[in-house]
Amino acid sequence: MSGELGAFLRSRREAVTPVQVGLPVSPGRRTPGLRRAELATLADVSVEYLARLEQGRDTRPSAKVLSALARALRLGDEDTEHLHRLAAVTSGIELGPRTREVVRTVRPTVRALLRQLEPAPSFVANHLGDLLAWTEGYQQLVGSLGVLDGDPPNVLWFTFVDDRARAAYPDWERVADEHVADLYELRWGDPAVDAFAHRLASHAGEEFTERWQRRPLGGRRTGIRELSHHEVGTLRLAFETLQLSDPDLRLVVLLPDDDETRVRLDKLQTGRGT
Repeated sequence: MSGELGAFLRSRREAVTPVQVGLPVSPGRRTPGLRRAELATLADVSVEYLARLEQGRDTRPSAKVLSALARALRLGDEDTEHLHRLAAVTSGIELGPRTREVVRTVRPTVRALLRQLEPAPSFVANHLGDLLAWTEGYQQLVGSLGVLDGDPPNVLWFTFVDDRARAAYPDWERVADEHVADLYELRWGDPAVDAFAHRLASHAGEEFTERWQRRPLGGRRTGIRELSHHEVGTLRLAFETLQLSDPDLRLVVLLPDDDETRVRLDKLQTGRGT
């Protein structure tokens, strides 16, 4: 987590335009976000102090300074809370990063729960996006699309590295954003996440790297996702994400969002796809 507080501040400064914070835009301006001096003025801190924060040379900003920076950057509640949490971890007020093993097994009771969910497409994933267990309904839904081809299959790896993902997700850009936000939010104290992100970036290139450097937050736990299936066409699937007792595991359940999807999903599950 070294330097993460400064990197997060810098990412949010670069994402805010002068117009959003009420500053005039001069002709020929090349900086898309706020200049460091502009943010310093808005937050009533010195440019030198803001530079130390962003460069990781000062890791103990006061709550007053953090709140001033959050207001100046027009941060929402989620980003503001994350900023304060980063400062607490960085300064040692809370427990620092801890090494933990990546969970790659699923308890028998969770597998029994998956059997009870049939034929709904459902799966269990760890915080790296590895798919550890799934229903037969999920196998029928995504097996021929390539989602389960990895060892272990991984939703981020499929999304960014497998060329078939863009055909499978009509709204690929949004899906990619959400997967990166999920990974970033779950990275606390785990060097395995940074190692995985580094490995993914080396294979996926700018598509992943640019998103990761944004420090995204706000991955959806529920909503609608479209999936384009070569046998039955486009499916609109409602998803619910449930946290299991192990904090590193989550259960995702997919359900048809409309009657047409329900019919098409039934065709897949009964082998009557076109």
